[in-house]
Parts: sequence; C-alpha cells; structure tokens
Amino acid sequence: MARILDNDREKCAFCGKPRKEVKMLITGLSASICDTCSEQAFLIVKDEQETKKGAGKFNLDQIPNPEALKSFLDEYVIGQVEAKKYLSVAVYNHYKRLMHKELSTKKKEDIEIEKSNIIMVGATGTGKTLLARTIARKINVPFCIVDATVFTEAGYVGEDIESILTRLLQASDYNIEAAQRGIVFVDEIDKIARKGDNPSITRDVSGEGVQQGLLKMLEGSTVLVPPQGGRKHPEMKLLSVDTSNILFICGGAFDGIEKKIAQRLNTRVVGYTASRESAVYDRENMLQYINPTDLKSFGLIPEIIGRLPILTYLEPLDRDTLKRILTEPKNSIIKQYIRLFEMDGITLTFDEAALDYIVDKSIEFKLGARGLRSIVEAIMIDAMYVMPSGKQKQLHVTLQYARENFENENVGRLKIA
Repeated sequence: MARILDNDREKCAFCGKPRKEVKMLITGLSASICDTCSEQAFLIVKDEQETKKGAGKFNLDQIPNPEALKSFLDEYVIGQVEAKKYLSVAVYNHYKRLMHKELSTKKKEDIEIEKSNIIMVGATGTGKTLLARTIARKINVPFCIVDATVFTEAGYVGEDIESILTRLLQASDYNIEAAQRGIVFVDEIDKIARKGDNPSITRDVSGEGVQQGLLKMLEGSTVLVPPQGGRKHPEMKLLSVDTSNILFICGGAFDGIEKKIAQRLNTRVVGYTASRESAVYDRENMLQYINPTDLKSFGLIPEIIGRLPILTYLEPLDRDTLKRILTEPKNSIIKQYIRLFEMDGITLTFDEAALDYIVDKSIEFKLGARGLRSIVEAIMIDAMYVMPSGKQKQLHVTLQYARENFENENVGRLKIA
C-alpha cells in the first residue's frame, strides 16, 4: 500500500525533484511520484481514454441525414443549393460506407461500397472552403485544409504529397484512428492542372507530377507519413496512415473553364438550329453545364478525374445573394462587427443604403463574398481606432459615412486587374 514519504532524500521518479521541493511525495514498492506528476499522469490517462472513445465505431444516429446537413449549411452559407445537396449526400453516404464496412466484416459479405470523393468548381469567394469547413464542424470529425499550390513531385523543392496527411494528423491530435475517418479539403486543385490537354513530354513537377502523386491517396492506400511534416529522413519515425476511409473534397476556381464548356456545347449543335439551340444556355452561369470532359480539357489527368466521381459547381454570386451573405448567416460579417463594438459598450447600426453600397463595391471589384469583409473593414477602421477610447456609445453607418470612409482608404489594393 502506498504511503507518504518523509525522507527528504527521496526523489520523484518522473521529474527528479526531492521531497523538500514538492508538496507531497508518494511511493510504491520501488519508485516515488510527486503530486504534480501524479496530476499530469491522471490528465494524460483521461485524455487518452476520451480519444479512444471518440475514435470508436460509428453509429448512424450520430450522423445527421442529408436534409439535416443541408439545413445546418443553410444557417452559415447563403444560396448554393446544388452544391449543398451534393455535399450533404456525399458526406452522409461516406459515413454509411464506414458503418457498412464494419458490418460486412462481421457478416462476411462480399459487397463493398467504394469511396466517392468530391470536386467543387466555382469562382473565388463563392463559398467552397466555407462549405467544407462548416459540414466538418457539424459531424465533428478531424478536418484540415491544404493548398495544392505548395506541392511538388517527390524529389523537388516544395512540399511532398504526404504532408496532406501530416496536417490531418495534427488536426486529430495524432490520433491515427480518428484521422483515418477524417475529411481533407484540397483547395486550389485547378492550380496543379497540366499545361495542356496532352501528356507532358517534360517534367511538370508542380502540375501533372502532383496529380500522379495524389492518385493512390485519393483512391485509398497505406501511406507512410512524417509526423512533423517536411522531407523524409532515414532517422525519422514514420506513421502509417490508411487513406481508404478519408473523404477528399477538392475545390478550385478553374478560371477560364467557361470557355471550354461553351466550346463543347457549341460542337453538339449543327446546321440551321445551331443558333436557336445555343440560345437556351445561360451564358451568365456556364458552370452549371460542367462535366468531366471539361476538367480533362482544362488539364486534370483522366486518372484523377475518375477518383473524384462527384462533380458539382457553385453558382456565381449576384447582388441579392451578396447582400444576404452580408447580413443573414449566423456568423455574417455585419453581425461580427456589431458584436465587436458591443464588447466596448457601443451600439452599431447600418442604413440599408450603406449595405447596398458595400455590396455594389464588392461587385465592382469582382471580389466575391471575401471582398465584403475588406470593404467593411475599410469603412470601419477609423471608428474601431477612435471609439474604444472615446465617450461615444452609438454609431449609425449611413451611406455618406460609408462612402467617405471607404474613399479615404487606399482601395487600390482591392482592385483586380
């Protein structure tokens, strides 16, 4: 039975502190532990137990159905009905697949449900990253965002493909079981397109070479991952991660792909009906007609397109949608600034005309939803600098106030050539 030691010569076996430097020293048969180390040991054991519990088997009741997932997305993302529907169904089916895999192993069934990764195409600022981040928060699984532009083919300057899994491991606190059922959002997937529709005869180390490296990871394979990222070294201990149950969501702007879609559509109509048939297409939103052929023409290799079977698009943001994005979501930009001023005891309100001005400027500069924050920040910067130390407790932003403050700022950096 353990007892409290009074011998000052005894030391903690973990931190090495003697009896006189700790509040309490407890001994067993052959070693001692101080009160601080015992508390830390308790927290480590508790955290490990909770982690293993969280990495357990899935129950379908834990995963919201597609309609519930879309309803949750509606609270944070305005519009994009098609993208929400595709994403909700894909995520729900993915986790049903995990459950089926466990059940089929017990029942020894031969039916195997294959993984369906997703690719979302949409202009900058339309909500690709926000959709992926929001749905990951709802289902409470490890989630990470990686930028495809930093990757190069193995052996060249840049990051290796395996660093994708390193970031997922970091997001799951290095719980491999949890990471192996997580979600990875690969942003800017269009930036690794090869230069043309034909295979390259020279090394394309940041384009086609990266796509080749992604193939096995998207399909599902066991990958050796350096836990801290960076280049592999012989002395570095590598972790084994199975990507079979990791859902990959890819997103990209694919700037200019509308022209390839238009060319494909025009080749389908000939003769006297050509002009009449082409007139039915919505030329303001050509992305709705996108198919895998257009991705191949843009520069994605057929093998990687086949591993991204779910293809959806995000609609361009019109004026009404931008205004709703500005004010309606739970974490809308206007609500965020109202809350910031509330923390200083200041009531912030906006005229409708001022909100319209913000939206009009975002459309003018072609910044999408991301541009709304830049414009509001430019308008509010002086007030946020002066009012916390002043006595004024109310601020009403009118059209004149918004215009004067925005024009006084150096807005040249917002414009896109």
